[in-house]
Amino acid sequence: MDTKRTDVNKLGEFGLIEHLTKQAELKNPSSVYGIGDDAAVIKSSSGLSVVSTDMLVEGIHFDLMYTPLKHLGYKAVVVNLSDIYAMNALPKQITVSIAISNRFSVEALEELYEGIHQACAFYNVDLVGGDTTSSLKGLYISVTAIGEVEVDKIAYRNTAKVGDLICVTGSLGAAYLGLQILEREKQVYISSPGVQPELGESKYLIERQLKPEARRDMINLFSKNQLVPTAMIDISDGLASELFHICKQSGVGAYIEETGVPIHPEAEQMAIKFKLDPITCALSGGEDYELLFTVRPEDLEKVKFMPDIYIMGEVVALEDGIKLHTKGGNIHDLQAQGWRHF
Repeated sequence: MDTKRTDVNKLGEFGLIEHLTKQAELKNPSSVYGIGDDAAVIKSSSGLSVVSTDMLVEGIHFDLMYTPLKHLGYKAVVVNLSDIYAMNALPKQITVSIAISNRFSVEALEELYEGIHQACAFYNVDLVGGDTTSSLKGLYISVTAIGEVEVDKIAYRNTAKVGDLICVTGSLGAAYLGLQILEREKQVYISSPGVQPELGESKYLIERQLKPEARRDMINLFSKNQLVPTAMIDISDGLASELFHICKQSGVGAYIEETGVPIHPEAEQMAIKFKLDPITCALSGGEDYELLFTVRPEDLEKVKFMPDIYIMGEVVALEDGIKLHTKGGNIHDLQAQGWRHF
């Protein structure tokens, strides 16, 4: 008798999650929101707790040939804190679990944890637990972050409304281009071990890849200006991909102006050097850990004068699709070509 076998690539990451968790029911009154956002939401005595977890796997999410362990520890924390900020919440605690092969020494793990402790200190987060076990091959890091937010300030992905403005923080594409530089230099080293890497002129791009920062400053800025996004998500898999998540879960479409997508000058120059389209790098690159969010039209005056925020489009009706208005005056369907986990 033949047993049915479906390749996980057929479903993709989010299709697989949906398939495996479709029978999950929230039975406890304290479970406010489950699977499907940047973090789960749990009712607490003082408001809401948000919980997010993420796993980094050697050879899939990082390459130790060019990733210092200290930077890896720092980044492992930051990518989880970013999910908490994407709920308009403030992280308070993390747990860290690792699986290690026998090639990792105590000194190597001390270096990894130096980065973890540094991130905790910078973001005022407590390391409160975790687990350590062995692996047959490589290094695995799983971080769980726990945060807090008031009931009336939480921002979900599924609450964008037609007419809302679409905004993004910072600049996009730099982390992806930093990765391209590191991969290029890796190949040069493999073919010619004596050649020194050319990294000096690309410090900003490489730092965006190896040591990203989460946008805690934006959450504080929102609070100071009494602004609550109508929907929000962090940009880990690429701007286009994250926009699709908001639109799908909110049942809306989107209209984006290419001129409104912020690209750092160094990222633009490096994209051209690699013979890549800068806007494609910005839309699909990933790992920027900026915030993509929507606000009510009446909050335009607030957003306009807030630093490092760019208004790049508008939420439209579902039937209008998700469109990109290019600098050349063309309007076409936006493609989500971000990071594929399977």
